[in-house]
This record gives sequence, structure tokens and C-alpha cells, in this order.
Amino acid sequence: MRPWMARLALIPVLLWMVATLSFFLLRAVPGGPFHRERAPASREAEAALKARYHWDEPLWRQYERYLGNVIRGDLGPSLKYRDHSVNDLLGQTVPVSLSLGAMAFGVAIGLGIPLGALAALKRGGWADYAAAGLTLVGVCVPVFVLGPLLVLVFGLWLGWFPVALWGSWQNAVLPTLTLGLYFAARVARWMREGMIEVLRSPHVQTARAKGLSETAVILRHVMPVALVPVISYTGPMLADLLTGSFVVENVFQIPGTGAFFINSFFSRDYTMMMGMVLFYSVLLQVLNLMSDLLLRWVDPRIRS
Repeated sequence: MRPWMARLALIPVLLWMVATLSFFLLRAVPGGPFHRERAPASREAEAALKARYHWDEPLWRQYERYLGNVIRGDLGPSLKYRDHSVNDLLGQTVPVSLSLGAMAFGVAIGLGIPLGALAALKRGGWADYAAAGLTLVGVCVPVFVLGPLLVLVFGLWLGWFPVALWGSWQNAVLPTLTLGLYFAARVARWMREGMIEVLRSPHVQTARAKGLSETAVILRHVMPVALVPVISYTGPMLADLLTGSFVVENVFQIPGTGAFFINSFFSRDYTMMMGMVLFYSVLLQVLNLMSDLLLRWVDPRIRS
């Protein structure tokens, strides 16, 4: 069996482990979704709510019911948004979060790769030092600091872009930059280190000795190998993009999954939390598998 096929076959096992752990860990937390700090419900009303959502059943029966629903693709009803299911809420919010993550990924790759390549090719020069300074600032400034700073400068002082909500391309500029610039700095560092190592390798010196132009050497012999560490980083970067979007969505009041996830945590909406954990587990497994397949396609050493 090929490695990627083994990884693909392992995904259902990993998802079962995630579903089981999230179910029992959330059940182990004191309290419950029907306990309120203010205006507590009567015992009769609380008992009726538990019976409605099958919380009065034994724990093993609840787990069996939950696992059966998940296998059928039903993540259950939301315990906070009583007239909506988890599937409905994810269907409304996931496209927004995925759009933000995809645009931020484009910013990270589109800025990070050229910046890192320029720094490697001009190593020791002013371009290298300038790129190093920009990447250092980008890595050190977290998104919850960069976001309000961009809002203050480009939203309030200059008035170029809206500071909140989601609807047009103008609304997407500031959150995309907030999320993408941090990862662009990290991509630039990986790209610079990879290119410097490849430029010293014997096969590059051989290509130059054969009389190839510097452009041909860079594009055909340096870039494919130098991109290997960047591609390897795309899996963890996509995971960081997904989790980092929670903060950005709250800063810019974007109606994505971040707000629902945080609200479900505070309101103890267990079905919503478990549904989001499962969704992101599926997404991350698929993205990591795609990253590995792309790495095998780019680097012939891995295929062999």
C-alpha cells in the first residue's frame, strides 16, 4: 500500500479518536449546557430539556447515539441556537472562514516566497537586511495587536477600508492582511533558508558550469528544491491560519466560525463545539495529506 493511501485509510480512525475524546472530555467538565448563572430554570424545565436532547440517558447510550449520528453526517442540534442544527450553522459560517483563510494563505505565499527569494539572492546586501527586518517584525507582532493597529491607521485615521463586518472586498482587506502578514513573514524565513542551502549545493554549481543563464539556474534548479521546506510548512501553516482566524474574526466582527466557536465554549453548547472540532479535524487531515502529495510531486527524492 502506498503511503498516501495508508494516510487516507487512517483518517477515519483519527476522526473516531477525536470524536470520542471530545465527547468524554466535554462530559467530564462540571456543570452543563442547561445550567445558567442567572435565572436558573426549574427542575421540571431542566428535566424536560434533558429529555428533549437525550441527556437523561446513560452516558454510554448518549455516546452510541452521538457516534451513530456523526457517521450519518448529522452533528446534532445546537443547544444555544435552539432552532438551528450544527450542520446549518456550519453551512452558513464555514464559507466565510474558508474565504478568509484562502485569501490570507494567498497573501502569505504571494509575499513570503518573493521576499525570501530576494533576501537569499541578495544575501548580505541591503535587500537582505531589509527583508530580515520586515520578517522579524512580522513574526514578533501577533494578530491581536496587528489587527487593531491596521484598524486604527487604515480604518479610522485614513478611512480607506471598513473596520468590521463582511460583505464586499473592502471588508476583506484588513482582516486578510492581519492574518496573512504574520504567516508571510514565516514563509519568507523558510524560503530564504531553503534557497541559501540550495545555492551552495553541487548540482547548482554544475548547472552554472554548463553555461546556463542565472535565470534558468534559479527557476529550474534552485526554486523547486528551495520550495520543499515551504511546502512542508504549509500543513502547519494552514492549521495556524484556521485557529488564528478565530481571533481575527472576533476583532473584525466577521460572521465566521470563530464567533460561534467562542460563544459555544462560554455557553457550553457541547454539540456545537464537538461539531466544529470534528469539522476542523477533517479539514486539517485533508490539507495535510494534500501538502504531502504536493511535496512528493515537487521533490523527486521523496518519490524515490
